Amino acid sequence: MSELLPLFLFAGAIIVLLLGYSVAFSLAGTGLLFAAIGAWTGHFDVVFLEAIPNRLFGIMNNEVLIAVPLFVFMGVMLEKSRIAEELLDAMALMFGPMRAGLGISVTLVGMLLAASTGIVGATVVTMGLLSLPTMLRRGYDPKVATGIICASGTLGQIIPPSIVLVLLGDVISSAYQQAQIDQGMFSPETVTVGDLFLGALIPGLILVLAYILYLLFKAVVDPKSVPAIPQAERDAVDDLTARVLKALVPPILLIGLVLGSILGGFATPTEAASVGAVGAIALSMMRGNFSYTVLKQVMKSTTEVSSMVFIILVGASIFSLVFRGYGGDDLVRDFLTDLPGGVFGAMAIVMLVIFLLGFFLDFIEITFVVVPIVAPILLTMGLDPVWLGIMIAINLQTSFLTPPFGFALFYLRGVAPESVSTMQIYRGVIPFILIQLVVLSLLAYWPALATWLPEVVYG
Repeated sequence: MSELLPLFLFAGAIIVLLLGYSVAFSLAGTGLLFAAIGAWTGHFDVVFLEAIPNRLFGIMNNEVLIAVPLFVFMGVMLEKSRIAEELLDAMALMFGPMRAGLGISVTLVGMLLAASTGIVGATVVTMGLLSLPTMLRRGYDPKVATGIICASGTLGQIIPPSIVLVLLGDVISSAYQQAQIDQGMFSPETVTVGDLFLGALIPGLILVLAYILYLLFKAVVDPKSVPAIPQAERDAVDDLTARVLKALVPPILLIGLVLGSILGGFATPTEAASVGAVGAIALSMMRGNFSYTVLKQVMKSTTEVSSMVFIILVGASIFSLVFRGYGGDDLVRDFLTDLPGGVFGAMAIVMLVIFLLGFFLDFIEITFVVVPIVAPILLTMGLDPVWLGIMIAINLQTSFLTPPFGFALFYLRGVAPESVSTMQIYRGVIPFILIQLVVLSLLAYWPALATWLPEVVYG
């Protein structure tokens, strides 16, 4: 019976979450409640709880995690600078003569916004407000329109600089060190956020290409669902080239500045994030959209998002500590190592569990609760940490799209017109979920898609 207590702890946390209680306090509260019950029944050693202050201090003292509020600030500031609006207008006119051209424009703008902001909620809401009415007015099938907006909005999960990759970089690095200790060895080598940024570039671009190919396929088999923009509308625009360049150059420069400084080894992710935040302010000033009111709104949003991330991290740390105190990590290790198929079977089960949990839990809870438990075990079995991190990141991306609790679906439902039903949104994302699973399978078959670029750059 005692060996099942970690499972009861995990199940209890999920039940409390599904009841609608706050994530951070659900995790911490469930962990402390089970710790108290275990101490009373003699199944839990309260000495484990003495590590809580050190864990909390480690979270607050972690320089890598400082990049989170800075990237959030950059993303929210760019949202206020109307970059998305200009990009959408310019791209739509450029690809307008093609069937599915507007959808392709939304995909490319989503990619650029992902590389500029890394915030899924802001991207989906912005794209929904700007592009969905236009797509519907021009005759797009609501399912195709809502699907491409949700899918392109979630590209911020995988295309760097991504907040998910920052968080995963910290978790995978700790798991890698734990795996080395478990194997009786330790070296100064570790996994950095820059490694994950590089590893995510090729899979992220493949995902974008797959979305575009799907839209082109729709243009062939069902052209009425993705009509072209009338030529007369394009002809009414003066100097299209200058308009496109004006919309494209600023965000590309900012992306190059942030990512180039990280990948070139000139700055840490935290330092590059601060450069990005300052660059976002500069772009807002250039467009005449910067003011005290805007700065106040951006700082408020940044504080809210950052506080949510860190308080969840605190709750997840307490929960995982109690889980380890009950021997949960040993239970999971024994289960995974005894599976048929060895490391392949263990990895397949972990990916399936993360995918299913994405139906109900947010990526932050999965990152902070599930990944620290399974990652050290998988790394001990010989998996590459960068490949593992990118596999988990793409899998987590699906959590934003999977009904019934995909957050991208909620974001779009909040701004979509009443003429678009919730069921149309749900049905619209299904092809893109399948595309993500295909890309995940490709990455599983060819790990070099994630590991080749970091090896070339960093040797």
